[in-house]
Amino acid sequence: MPEGHTLHRLARELTGTFGGRAVRVSSPQGRFAEAAALLDGSAVLDADAWGKQLFVGFEGERFVHVHLGLYGKFDVHAGVAELPDPVGQVRLRLAVEDTLAGDVAYADLRGATTCALVTRAQRDAVVARSGPDPLRPDADPSRAWERIRRSRSPIGGLLMDQSVLAGVGNVYRAELLFRHRMHPLRPGRTLRVGQWRAMWDDLVELMAEGVRLGRIDTVRPEHTPEAMGRPPRRDDHGGEVYVYRRTGQPCHVCGSAVRTDVLQARNVFWCPRCQPTFRSRAVQ
Repeated sequence: MPEGHTLHRLARELTGTFGGRAVRVSSPQGRFAEAAALLDGSAVLDADAWGKQLFVGFEGERFVHVHLGLYGKFDVHAGVAELPDPVGQVRLRLAVEDTLAGDVAYADLRGATTCALVTRAQRDAVVARSGPDPLRPDADPSRAWERIRRSRSPIGGLLMDQSVLAGVGNVYRAELLFRHRMHPLRPGRTLRVGQWRAMWDDLVELMAEGVRLGRIDTVRPEHTPEAMGRPPRRDDHGGEVYVYRRTGQPCHVCGSAVRTDVLQARNVFWCPRCQPTFRSRAVQ
Protein backbone atom coordinates (compact mmCIF):
# COMPACT_ATOMS: atom_id res chain seq x y z
CA MET A 1 0.00 0.00 0.00
CA PRO A 2 1.43 3.43 -0.90
CA GLU A 3 2.63 5.38 2.13
CA GLY A 4 2.04 9.04 2.84
CA HIS A 5 4.98 10.42 0.88
CA THR A 6 3.57 8.86 -2.30
CA LEU A 7 0.22 10.60 -1.84
CA HIS A 8 1.87 13.97 -1.21
CA ARG A 9 3.98 13.59 -4.36
CA LEU A 10 0.85 12.67 -6.29
CA ALA A 11 -1.04 15.69 -4.93
CA ARG A 12 1.77 17.99 -6.08
CA GLU A 13 1.82 16.37 -9.52
CA LEU A 14 -1.95 16.64 -9.96
CA THR A 15 -1.94 20.27 -8.85
CA GLY A 16 0.94 21.13 -11.16
CA THR A 17 -0.72 19.46 -14.14
CA PHE A 18 -4.38 20.40 -13.67
CA GLY A 19 -4.56 23.16 -11.05
CA GLY A 20 -6.57 26.18 -12.19
CA ARG A 21 -7.70 24.48 -15.39
CA ALA A 22 -11.03 23.21 -16.68
CA VAL A 23 -10.75 19.46 -17.21
CA ARG A 24 -12.64 16.70 -18.92
CA VAL A 25 -13.76 14.18 -16.34
CA SER A 26 -14.86 10.69 -17.35
CA SER A 27 -15.19 7.18 -16.02
CA PRO A 28 -14.31 4.72 -18.80
CA GLN A 29 -15.00 1.82 -16.46
CA GLY A 30 -18.39 3.29 -15.56
CA ARG A 31 -18.32 3.00 -11.77
CA PHE A 32 -17.79 6.77 -11.33
CA ALA A 33 -19.83 7.84 -14.35
CA GLU A 34 -22.59 9.79 -12.58
CA ALA A 35 -20.17 11.86 -10.50
CA ALA A 36 -17.85 12.33 -13.47
CA ALA A 37 -20.71 13.83 -15.47
CA LEU A 38 -21.32 16.37 -12.69
CA LEU A 39 -17.65 17.42 -12.69
CA ASP A 40 -16.97 17.36 -16.42
CA GLY A 41 -15.81 20.78 -17.64
CA SER A 42 -15.20 22.12 -14.13
CA ALA A 43 -11.92 23.62 -12.99
CA VAL A 44 -9.57 21.75 -10.69
CA LEU A 45 -8.41 24.04 -7.90
CA ASP A 46 -5.75 21.82 -6.37
CA ALA A 47 -5.05 18.39 -4.92
CA ASP A 48 -4.21 17.78 -1.29
CA ALA A 49 -3.13 14.77 0.78
CA TRP A 50 -3.78 13.92 4.41
CA GLY A 51 -1.93 10.74 5.27
CA LYS A 52 -3.08 8.12 2.78
CA GLN A 53 -6.17 10.10 1.77
CA LEU A 54 -6.11 12.19 -1.40
CA PHE A 55 -8.58 14.95 -2.25
CA VAL A 56 -8.81 16.56 -5.69
CA GLY A 57 -10.60 19.87 -5.20
CA PHE A 58 -12.96 21.26 -7.84
CA GLU A 59 -14.74 24.59 -8.02
CA GLY A 60 -17.98 24.68 -6.07
CA GLU A 61 -16.42 23.06 -2.98
CA ARG A 62 -16.54 19.60 -4.50
CA PHE A 63 -13.83 17.03 -3.92
CA VAL A 64 -12.92 13.66 -5.38
CA HIS A 65 -11.82 11.55 -2.42
CA VAL A 66 -9.33 8.84 -3.38
CA HIS A 67 -7.81 6.10 -1.26
CA LEU A 68 -5.50 3.93 -3.34
CA GLY A 69 -5.61 0.94 -1.01
CA LEU A 70 -3.33 -1.99 -1.79
CA TYR A 71 -3.60 -2.00 -5.55
CA GLY A 72 -4.63 1.48 -6.66
CA LYS A 73 -2.65 3.57 -9.13
CA PHE A 74 -3.21 7.18 -10.18
CA ASP A 75 -0.88 7.76 -13.12
CA VAL A 76 -0.34 11.32 -14.38
CA HIS A 77 0.89 11.90 -17.94
CA ALA A 78 1.75 15.45 -18.99
CA GLY A 79 3.08 16.73 -22.29
CA VAL A 80 1.80 13.85 -24.41
CA ALA A 81 1.07 14.14 -28.13
CA GLU A 82 -2.56 13.00 -27.88
CA LEU A 83 -4.97 11.32 -25.50
CA PRO A 84 -4.73 7.54 -25.77
CA ASP A 85 -7.69 5.22 -25.39
CA PRO A 86 -8.12 4.04 -21.80
CA VAL A 87 -6.39 0.76 -20.99
CA GLY A 88 -7.76 -1.56 -18.32
CA GLN A 89 -10.28 -0.69 -15.63
CA VAL A 90 -9.96 3.12 -15.51
CA ARG A 91 -12.31 4.33 -12.78
CA LEU A 92 -11.54 8.03 -13.30
CA ARG A 93 -9.81 9.99 -16.04
CA LEU A 94 -8.90 13.67 -15.80
CA ALA A 95 -7.81 15.24 -19.06
CA VAL A 96 -6.93 18.52 -20.76
CA GLU A 97 -6.49 18.57 -24.52
CA ASP A 98 -5.31 21.43 -26.70
CA THR A 99 -3.48 19.71 -29.51
CA LEU A 100 -2.92 22.96 -31.43
CA ALA A 101 -0.99 24.39 -28.50
CA GLY A 102 0.67 21.07 -27.83
CA ASP A 103 -0.91 20.98 -24.40
CA VAL A 104 -2.27 17.50 -23.70
CA ALA A 105 -2.29 15.78 -20.32
CA TYR A 106 -4.29 13.11 -18.55
CA ALA A 107 -4.42 11.13 -15.34
CA ASP A 108 -5.95 7.66 -15.00
CA LEU A 109 -7.09 6.11 -11.71
CA ARG A 110 -7.27 2.32 -11.46
CA GLY A 111 -7.90 -0.15 -8.66
CA ALA A 112 -8.54 2.35 -5.88
CA THR A 113 -10.36 1.33 -2.71
CA THR A 114 -12.19 4.67 -2.65
CA CYS A 115 -13.17 7.05 -5.43
CA ALA A 116 -16.06 9.24 -4.36
CA LEU A 117 -17.41 12.72 -4.96
CA VAL A 118 -17.75 14.42 -1.56
CA THR A 119 -18.65 17.79 -0.10
CA ARG A 120 -16.34 19.92 2.02
CA ALA A 121 -18.15 18.74 5.15
CA GLN A 122 -17.61 15.12 4.16
CA ARG A 123 -13.96 15.81 3.40
CA ASP A 124 -13.51 17.50 6.76
CA ALA A 125 -15.09 14.50 8.50
CA VAL A 126 -12.52 12.16 6.91
CA VAL A 127 -9.69 14.48 7.99
CA ALA A 128 -11.08 14.71 11.52
CA ARG A 129 -10.88 10.93 11.87
CA SER A 130 -7.23 10.93 10.85
CA GLY A 131 -4.24 11.39 13.07
CA PRO A 132 -1.60 14.07 12.46
CA ASP A 133 0.34 13.79 9.21
CA PRO A 134 4.12 14.34 9.59
CA LEU A 135 4.21 15.86 6.10
CA ARG A 136 1.76 18.64 6.89
CA PRO A 137 3.07 21.87 8.42
CA ASP A 138 -0.10 22.19 10.52
CA ALA A 139 0.31 18.74 12.10
CA ASP A 140 0.20 18.49 15.90
CA PRO A 141 2.25 15.52 17.19
CA SER A 142 0.71 15.90 20.66
CA ARG A 143 -2.55 14.52 19.25
CA ALA A 144 -0.83 11.23 18.47
CA TRP A 145 1.02 11.28 21.80
CA GLU A 146 -2.23 11.52 23.76
CA ARG A 147 -3.35 8.27 22.16
CA ILE A 148 0.01 6.52 22.47
CA ARG A 149 0.70 7.36 26.11
CA ARG A 150 -2.62 5.87 27.24
CA SER A 151 -2.51 2.71 25.16
CA ARG A 152 -1.53 -0.82 26.15
CA SER A 153 -1.31 -1.69 22.45
CA PRO A 154 2.13 -2.28 20.92
CA ILE A 155 3.81 0.74 19.42
CA GLY A 156 4.26 -1.25 16.21
CA GLY A 157 0.49 -1.35 15.84
CA LEU A 158 -0.17 2.21 16.96
CA LEU A 159 2.18 3.64 14.32
CA MET A 160 0.09 1.94 11.62
CA ASP A 161 -3.26 3.10 13.03
CA GLN A 162 -4.26 5.96 10.72
CA SER A 163 -6.46 7.46 13.42
CA VAL A 164 -3.33 7.82 15.59
CA LEU A 165 -0.81 8.83 12.95
CA ALA A 166 -1.62 9.50 9.29
CA GLY A 167 0.54 8.33 6.42
CA VAL A 168 2.82 5.77 8.06
CA GLY A 169 2.82 2.34 6.46
CA ASN A 170 4.77 -0.85 6.96
CA VAL A 171 8.10 0.44 5.65
CA TYR A 172 8.25 3.62 7.71
CA ARG A 173 6.92 1.72 10.74
CA ALA A 174 9.67 -0.91 10.62
CA GLU A 175 12.44 1.56 9.88
CA LEU A 176 11.42 4.16 12.45
CA LEU A 177 11.33 1.56 15.21
CA PHE A 178 14.77 0.31 14.22
CA ARG A 179 16.28 3.78 14.11
CA HIS A 180 15.01 4.36 17.66
CA ARG A 181 16.01 0.92 18.97
CA MET A 182 12.44 0.10 19.89
CA HIS A 183 10.88 -3.36 19.82
CA PRO A 184 7.61 -3.44 17.84
CA LEU A 185 5.71 -5.06 20.74
CA ARG A 186 6.61 -2.43 23.31
CA PRO A 187 3.36 -1.05 24.82
CA GLY A 188 2.64 2.51 23.76
CA ARG A 189 2.09 3.70 27.32
CA THR A 190 5.69 2.79 28.28
CA LEU A 191 7.17 5.41 25.95
CA ARG A 192 8.41 8.73 27.32
CA VAL A 193 7.33 11.93 25.65
CA GLY A 194 10.93 12.69 24.67
CA GLN A 195 11.16 9.38 22.85
CA TRP A 196 7.97 10.13 20.96
CA ARG A 197 9.09 13.62 19.96
CA ALA A 198 12.39 12.23 18.67
CA MET A 199 10.48 9.66 16.62
CA TRP A 200 8.13 12.32 15.27
CA ASP A 201 10.98 14.64 14.27
CA ASP A 202 12.69 11.72 12.55
CA LEU A 203 9.51 10.86 10.65
CA VAL A 204 9.14 14.46 9.47
CA GLU A 205 12.63 14.36 7.95
CA LEU A 206 12.42 10.82 6.54
CA MET A 207 9.04 11.32 4.91
CA ALA A 208 9.99 14.72 3.48
CA GLU A 209 12.99 13.03 1.91
CA GLY A 210 10.62 10.38 0.56
CA VAL A 211 8.56 13.09 -1.14
CA ARG A 212 11.70 14.60 -2.64
CA LEU A 213 13.21 11.34 -3.91
CA GLY A 214 10.08 9.30 -4.60
CA ARG A 215 11.38 6.35 -2.58
CA ILE A 216 12.04 5.41 1.04
CA ASP A 217 15.67 5.61 2.16
CA THR A 218 16.23 5.22 5.90
CA VAL A 219 19.87 4.21 6.40
CA ARG A 220 22.29 6.71 7.89
CA PRO A 221 25.35 7.79 5.87
CA GLU A 222 27.63 5.27 7.58
CA HIS A 223 25.35 2.39 6.52
CA THR A 224 24.94 3.14 2.82
CA PRO A 225 26.25 0.57 0.30
CA GLU A 226 29.14 2.89 -0.57
CA ALA A 227 30.17 3.38 3.07
CA MET A 228 29.90 -0.32 3.93
CA GLY A 229 31.20 -1.73 0.66
CA ARG A 230 28.09 -3.88 0.22
CA PRO A 231 25.84 -4.38 -2.80
CA PRO A 232 22.86 -2.01 -3.05
CA ARG A 233 19.46 -3.34 -2.10
CA ARG A 234 17.47 -4.93 -4.89
CA ASP A 235 13.76 -4.87 -4.12
CA ASP A 236 10.67 -3.66 -5.95
CA HIS A 237 10.03 -1.23 -3.09
CA GLY A 238 13.39 0.47 -3.74
CA GLY A 239 15.46 2.45 -1.28
CA GLU A 240 18.04 1.46 1.33
CA VAL A 241 16.53 0.16 4.57
CA TYR A 242 17.64 -1.49 7.80
CA VAL A 243 15.07 -4.24 8.41
CA TYR A 244 12.05 -3.99 6.11
CA ARG A 245 11.75 -7.20 4.04
CA ARG A 246 15.27 -8.25 5.10
CA THR A 247 14.25 -11.37 7.05
CA GLY A 248 17.25 -13.57 7.83
CA GLN A 249 19.76 -11.09 6.44
CA PRO A 250 22.44 -9.58 8.68
CA CYS A 251 21.66 -6.29 10.41
CA HIS A 252 23.73 -3.46 8.94
CA VAL A 253 24.61 -2.33 12.47
CA CYS A 254 25.25 -5.46 14.56
CA GLY A 255 25.19 -8.38 12.13
CA SER A 256 22.32 -10.25 13.80
CA ALA A 257 19.76 -11.91 11.57
CA VAL A 258 16.71 -9.72 10.98
CA ARG A 259 13.49 -11.29 12.23
CA THR A 260 9.89 -11.06 11.15
CA ASP A 261 6.51 -11.92 12.64
CA VAL A 262 2.88 -10.96 12.12
CA LEU A 263 1.41 -8.06 14.07
CA GLN A 264 -2.23 -7.14 13.50
CA ALA A 265 -2.29 -9.06 10.19
CA ARG A 266 0.80 -7.30 8.80
CA ASN A 267 4.41 -8.46 8.70
CA VAL A 268 6.68 -6.66 11.13
CA PHE A 269 10.47 -6.67 10.93
CA TRP A 270 13.10 -6.00 13.60
CA CYS A 271 16.63 -6.75 14.77
CA PRO A 272 16.64 -8.77 18.03
CA ARG A 273 19.88 -7.18 19.25
CA CYS A 274 19.35 -3.55 18.23
CA GLN A 275 15.67 -3.69 19.27
CA PRO A 276 15.59 -5.85 22.41
CA THR A 277 12.34 -6.93 24.03
CA PHE A 278 11.09 -4.22 26.35
CA ARG A 279 11.06 -5.06 30.06
CA SER A 280 9.54 -2.58 32.46
CA ARG A 281 11.62 -1.49 35.45
CA ALA A 282 8.48 -0.66 37.36
CA VAL A 283 7.92 -2.49 40.61
CA GLN A 284 5.27 -5.17 40.15
